[in-house]
Amino acid sequence: MDGNLPPQPAATGADAGLSRATAQWIDRDTVAWKGAVTAANQYALAYSPRGDIGYDRGDLTGDVRLIRLTPAPDGPGRLSDAQKAAWPHLASPGGAYGALTVDPRDAGLVRDALRGQVVAIERGPSGALLTATGVQIPGVLDDLYSGAATVPLGPTGGGGLAVWAPTARQVELALYDGPSTDRRTVHRMRRDDATGVWSADGPESWRGRHYTYLVTVYAPAAGKIVTNEVTDPYSLSVSAGSGRSQIVDLDDASLRPQGWTALKKPPAVRQDQATIYELHVRDFSASDATVPAAERGTYKAFTQTGSAGMTELRRLAEDGLTHVHLLPVFDFATVPDRKADRTEPRCDLAALPPDSDRQQACIAETAAKDSFNWGYDPLHHTVPEGSYATDPDRRIKEFREMVAGLNGAGLRVVMDVVYNHTHAAGQEPTSVLDRVVPGYYHRLMDDGTVAASTCCANTAPEHAMMGRLVVDSIVTWAREYKVDGFRFDLMGHHPKANILAVREALDALTPGKDGVDGKSIILYGEGWNFGEVADGARFEQATQANMAGTGIGTFSDRLRDAVRGGTPFDADPGVRGFGSGLGDEPGDRLAHHEDLVKLGLAGNLRDFTFTGSSGTPVKGSEVGYNGGPAGYAAAPGDTVTYVDAHDNETLFDALAFKLPKDTPMADRVRMQSLSLATVLLGQGTAFVHAGSERLRSKSLDRNSYDSGDWFNRLLWDCRPEGPESAQGNGFGGGLPPAKDNEARWPYARPLLADPALRPGCAAIGAARARFGELLRIRRSSPAFSLGSAAEIGRRVSFPPSGAPGVIVMRIDATGVDPENQAIYVVFNATGKTAAPAVPALKGARVALHPVQAASDDPVVRQASADPATGTLAVPARTVAVFTQTP
Repeated sequence: MDGNLPPQPAATGADAGLSRATAQWIDRDTVAWKGAVTAANQYALAYSPRGDIGYDRGDLTGDVRLIRLTPAPDGPGRLSDAQKAAWPHLASPGGAYGALTVDPRDAGLVRDALRGQVVAIERGPSGALLTATGVQIPGVLDDLYSGAATVPLGPTGGGGLAVWAPTARQVELALYDGPSTDRRTVHRMRRDDATGVWSADGPESWRGRHYTYLVTVYAPAAGKIVTNEVTDPYSLSVSAGSGRSQIVDLDDASLRPQGWTALKKPPAVRQDQATIYELHVRDFSASDATVPAAERGTYKAFTQTGSAGMTELRRLAEDGLTHVHLLPVFDFATVPDRKADRTEPRCDLAALPPDSDRQQACIAETAAKDSFNWGYDPLHHTVPEGSYATDPDRRIKEFREMVAGLNGAGLRVVMDVVYNHTHAAGQEPTSVLDRVVPGYYHRLMDDGTVAASTCCANTAPEHAMMGRLVVDSIVTWAREYKVDGFRFDLMGHHPKANILAVREALDALTPGKDGVDGKSIILYGEGWNFGEVADGARFEQATQANMAGTGIGTFSDRLRDAVRGGTPFDADPGVRGFGSGLGDEPGDRLAHHEDLVKLGLAGNLRDFTFTGSSGTPVKGSEVGYNGGPAGYAAAPGDTVTYVDAHDNETLFDALAFKLPKDTPMADRVRMQSLSLATVLLGQGTAFVHAGSERLRSKSLDRNSYDSGDWFNRLLWDCRPEGPESAQGNGFGGGLPPAKDNEARWPYARPLLADPALRPGCAAIGAARARFGELLRIRRSSPAFSLGSAAEIGRRVSFPPSGAPGVIVMRIDATGVDPENQAIYVVFNATGKTAAPAVPALKGARVALHPVQAASDDPVVRQASADPATGTLAVPARTVAVFTQTP
């Protein structure tokens, strides 16, 4: 058998691993048995309401009761075709699961058995025990308790509460007098045997009270019946520290900021028209001296309309930014809610050498208790994070104030959500779901261990009630917090059907009924394909290719890698791409990267046809990428285009690794702008990491999830005399933390020590100005968001540039843009002036785009069009946009 066995008593031929669970009870009638089912042997489910089944001297011990099993009629002893389709990982080669059927005479015992310990056993013809194993039960729970899918859960109105706990022997409600007092009353809850839901009807006076559930249940992780005191998986509010849930009514006027019900939102945009700015709540204001000290790093900072950060967000919105994407803002486990419980680094980090290892060592000492974490470690999915509130007890109102503040600045709000894993499982203190229904909410491997391919305990949205939790939680954030979009972390670990169910539920929200227009809410996520679910092993995943045509976007790594160069997993971070110096190195690599960039500019559409590097027409699906097709999208809204995000190095840091070391800062700024232009001037959703417009650096940190405020600084004030005493862009803040970066320290050290790589205000200001121009150009014409694959196929083309490292894009704007007949964009990634000749422009009226013609950048103003020859002259390392008018 697979897996590792803990020490077991001596056996006489039995394979008895009760700490494992290799049998899977997939519906009320069927148990999938790992291995062949033999007609000569006897099979049964042994169960104990007392949870005391053990193994000693070759047989089971304890209060053992039996449900008889017989080989399933298909085969016999084989899973049916329908069962194989529903459970493909049990039917795949190597799975080799047989099928056993619950004896109809024992069908009445099934529900009771599931409320205790269950063990699947195999005995030989003589009755000797051959095999005993634990049993995975999600499938049978979904079958037996399907009616639970529509029963209200969590706070149900007034003081009522309900929790789904079908395997529990008892559930009681512990109602506390306060968030930290021990005084409580315990109330019995009623079990609905048809749904497995336990409920209690409380009076209105229960509102505001804190509570937990006392769940008496068999816990495989403990190997016995336990009584878990646990918070509510459907919590809407929790105490500081998240130890207790709180009964709240989100319609309560005390939880609403002034004007909340009549909140005016910026106009909605189509998914492919969105321009998104990825921002961490704490990063936004932690280093902003214009925000009151008590509000730095909090939701409240977004209400400071005169702060440097909010002033900049308004400017970005005026330029054309449409959405702010907030990294996780639900209740997560790794930052103490109260400031008094946190410990910050005690070193003078700014005074240390730029290439020192002392900064990261100092930060590591307090990382577990400081104020910073990305937050991808969910505790309560539908509660705002407490550490971002000035007082965790005000988190609901302050979260809403943040949304209102961003909306008032002209920006819609996207929330980064993480339903694919939890911070913990089993009997761990920060495990919530698994202590209510052990073994259900998480995805289990063949031996019963919890899958952890996402970094932590993977959840199983393919199970009905976990899938329902995702939908219910999203709807709550949309309706009660007026969130305008959702980004799904590791969306490929969700079933496609689950994400489509979210879309359907949101589409049903209306302004009249719910106060929000659900159809205007955008959805996108990480469609990566890996882990135990890869390649459809368990269900049809929400991956890049599978989500094509759904209107739900996925991040495209194609353009990212082509522009930056290499991949995030390269041992050598210096591998170059189109935007990082490869333009000066003609060859097959550059030619292929140009194909990927062109395809990305056209929305990464699978059916988009253009002349490839081979000189012949090629479809997007025929362009290669890591052994598969590069083009996968069916419509431009399917693709989220980006060149940097919170993961991996910032764009500035990637260019620091990749550009020749003697590249002048002015040229680095130009390559930063050129790289961002491939995102902002292409078809599809444009996504930018906060600060990229300001050359943001994390001092070469490739994984800053727990690197503290220092490495994650977002600096609105570039002046060196600023209050941080080390402003600029954050570069040269010391060697990045050893945990994820030490192997790259030999590359990083000489770069961080080089003062020429630390940009001043002039360089940062130039980068921001170019970014604003790109936003205004994108907004200036509907030609940059054509909206359909057919229109892109008809209107977007790439005339030959005649030079490696130079891409010319033409967009036919006739009938789309009343002011322009066509728009030409020239991306010159080389170190010399490019002059591509476009025969169609001979005699045409062509001029530099008005935004660039008025630019304070003298270099881009040198770009020109010669109507006599159709030549577009563009300076080195420059993106120039030309308009052709009738």
